[in-house]
Amino acid sequence: MRVVTDWRIDLIRAHPDLFHPARRAPETACGGYPKCGDGWCELLNSACARIGAALEKSDTLNVVYIGEKLSKLHFCWRGNLSAEAEAKIADAVARAEARAQVTCEECGEEGRLYCSAGVPLTRCVVHARGQPVQVTLGREENVHIVRRVVAGKLRGICCRRYNRETDTFVDVPPYAHWVDLHGEILPSSFEGYEYG
Repeated sequence: MRVVTDWRIDLIRAHPDLFHPARRAPETACGGYPKCGDGWCELLNSACARIGAALEKSDTLNVVYIGEKLSKLHFCWRGNLSAEAEAKIADAVARAEARAQVTCEECGEEGRLYCSAGVPLTRCVVHARGQPVQVTLGREENVHIVRRVVAGKLRGICCRRYNRETDTFVDVPPYAHWVDLHGEILPSSFEGYEYG
């Protein structure tokens, strides 16, 4: 008899400090049970490993929700964290969400946005349904707004492009500077803060 395993349950069991599953039926007792396709398994494993490595002994974190909505990955959590851990976790989540936008939700290969009967889907050429979504004039493809968190508080935002090959964000000129919450343009390299 062949035993079929669910990668979602394996993910929850591999990271109990993030999901806090019940011993029985973790998929029903855990709010963070991933509601997305198999193609995002690897990127979620990577994100959870990064998050787990960022936690310090005094930090607590609970994954509240992981799911796909309108072709985007939503990774929601709450916790009591040090400022350093919070910045690392924000980075891990931002990378996972950005990678999902260029990864086929069915198989995990490189993908792009398609639209089928009004529903957006991130798919590779093999699993594509509908028509590819064209980038409109004046809009950059695969550009993300990245939050800058300092001491647990949102301090600014920056526009960056996600590079799937290197799993990093790259500054997008002329928006390569941080903009604080009051509209002031700040240098892109902040003392004590790195994003890469």
